[in-house]
This record gives sequence, structure tokens and C-alpha cells, in this order.
Amino acid sequence: MPRRSAGLLIFRYSEGEPEILLVHPGGPFWARKDEGAWSVPKGMVEEGEDELAAAIRETAEEIGETVEGPFQWLGEYRQPGGKKVLVWSVEANPPIDQSRIVSNMFSLEWPPHSGRLQQFPEVDRIAWFRLDQARQKILKGQAPILDDFSGRRNRSA
Repeated sequence: MPRRSAGLLIFRYSEGEPEILLVHPGGPFWARKDEGAWSVPKGMVEEGEDELAAAIRETAEEIGETVEGPFQWLGEYRQPGGKKVLVWSVEANPPIDQSRIVSNMFSLEWPPHSGRLQQFPEVDRIAWFRLDQARQKILKGQAPILDDFSGRRNRSA
């Protein structure tokens, strides 16, 4: 069975246009990567865990804030590596302050083969992006999430 992650596409309105909250992964591999490196906040669904509950939990672990609904189902997205990501959209109310990020940490042997274990944040920064900017920043495999959000928004306008 493919691995499953669950996440939230968090948005707010600025001057009448939606902005999307994306997270930048921490650690040395991602340190110098920007375009095509950002993600919606997401993480693994534990065995038997409700997927929406996992999305809320993982988001809180990555940004340090618990986001409250109402949540709208966006879809299930297959990533290039085979993992499935289940995503809900939610308007941040009140908006999330990107300067107050508090993320979980993970351990990694760094530099490779050094025998030294170092701690890195799961997410090293978060930022709000207009949809056109978010399309440049987000991981290629997650671009359909933005398309579905944009399409749903246009149908309801």
C-alpha cells in the first residue's frame, strides 16, 4: 500500500486575492533550494488515524499553530515517488504570522558518513504567496493542488 500523507492548503485574502501558505523544508538538502521546493504543510497518516485529524496534527507540528476549520476537501494527489497526499483547504482565521514559526526537529547524520547526528527543523520557514508565486515555489508534484483550489474558487465566484 502506498504511503499516505495528509495536509492543509491554508489560504487568506489580501486585497481581495487569495494567498497560499507554503512551508520550506528544513535540513541541509533543501537549504539552497527555493523554486520548486516549497510544500503545503503535510505529514504521514498514522495507522488507523483519521486523515483530516492527521492533516491538522501535522500542520501544527510543522508551523506551531493549530488551524481550525471549516475544512473543504480538495482531493488526493499522487506524488512522483508514489506517495498519496490527501488535502483539505481552509481559510486562516485569524491569519498565521509567518515570523512565529515553531517546527518539530529531526535528526540526520550530517555531513554524510561523518558519524555526527545533527538536529534540523522539519520546516525552516513559512511564507504567504499569491497563486502565481505559489505555482513557482511549490513542488512540481503538488502543483495540481493549487490548480484544484483555483478552479474551485473560480466556480464559486
